[in-house]
Amino acid sequence: NIEKYFGYHMAGYDTYRYFAGNDTLRAWICIPLTVNILERKKGTIDALFSSELWTEDGLASQAGDKTFWDRSTLYALRGVISAGDTRRGLDYLKYYSRRRLLGDHVPYPVEAFPEGNQRHLSAESGLYCRIFTEGFFGIRPEGLNAFSVTPQLPEDWDFMRLKNVHGYGKKFDITIQKEAGKIRLTLISNTTVVFNTTVENGKAVSIHL
Repeated sequence: NIEKYFGYHMAGYDTYRYFAGNDTLRAWICIPLTVNILERKKGTIDALFSSELWTEDGLASQAGDKTFWDRSTLYALRGVISAGDTRRGLDYLKYYSRRRLLGDHVPYPVEAFPEGNQRHLSAESGLYCRIFTEGFFGIRPEGLNAFSVTPQLPEDWDFMRLKNVHGYGKKFDITIQKEAGKIRLTLISNTTVVFNTTVENGKAVSIHL
């Protein structure tokens, strides 16, 4: 039982411990959020963005450590957004993006520093993309020709769109836009409207292609 074994009150936050006996906040407390385990959502998000863990370069490996690693930061941003805290998630995503694109380093996710000397993590660039596909759009596979969408449209956005998605045996576009207090989810494949209905923000819907 994940909650019974890993759930823990640490440093003032209802979050998770990294292992039995662990009493120091670690960046990987973000993982439950990425797999929709939300019992300790608030405490975990508060801990991730606290001064104990968040640094000018993203998440420290653990509280009090100077080592940072983009992999855990990218997982955390995806988890926070998919858990529905789009306000804080988007704020920190913007900060991270500006830091990497306009900061004092080449524009890509980096290996742990100082131990990895900020080497390029090419696969982690995919984790950045997953913030959008799995965070904001909440796309999760349910079968070879089926998937769920859990839209997390930020309050300040009127719409968001993914175009030319190749998956589940098709190529398609997904548009999510505000409409009369709800949001409309439209999926078009080869000029055919496959799915078109209003849904609640943060609620999962299944789509079969």
